[in-house]
Amino acid sequence: MASKTTKLIAAPPPLVTRPSRAEAEAAVRTLISWAGDDVTRDGLHETPSRVVRAYEEYFRGYEQDPEDILNKTFEEIEGYDEMIVLRSIRFESHCEHHMAPIIGRAWVGYIPNGRVVGISKLARVVEAYAKRLQIQEKMTAQIANAIETVLKPQGVAVVIKAEHQCMTARGVMKPGTDLVTSRMLGIFRDNSITRQEFLSMVD
Repeated sequence: MASKTTKLIAAPPPLVTRPSRAEAEAAVRTLISWAGDDVTRDGLHETPSRVVRAYEEYFRGYEQDPEDILNKTFEEIEGYDEMIVLRSIRFESHCEHHMAPIIGRAWVGYIPNGRVVGISKLARVVEAYAKRLQIQEKMTAQIANAIETVLKPQGVAVVIKAEHQCMTARGVMKPGTDLVTSRMLGIFRDNSITRQEFLSMVD
């Protein structure tokens, strides 16, 4: 009897049930009380609503689709096939382990393969991934992978340098240190000369 091959299908990720604004504000009040302060005093009375509004701004990346941002491209480029680099894109993110700020800059480069994207879209992709709970390594890969998936260029390169306040303002307390991560795809991974040309543009 011929053996049957069982195909394993991964279970879909669980749906995230988003709490109401009132529940979010109540959670902030709980944290303030846990920290040891009086949430009813004048200086803190409106803090829960302010924090929730701030969180809407800090984490608006969850409402954005980076691949959709890149979908509008231009093909009338007169055969341009040299490196395109957007340098020193400032971003603010938050560490998913301590929810402490991550403040840094990104360098994003690609070599087109028949089409290009508006440069503001590259900055918006960085922003969309930054405005989420993150680790820098994952964010670096996400940016590069999204560009590769949508534009299908000859290569993509991303370098991120950032200071993590989870280690500069707490824990080991080492201000002034930064983390550097990179992701090289296509010709940037395979060709050392092309890779070095990109890295020479990173401050």
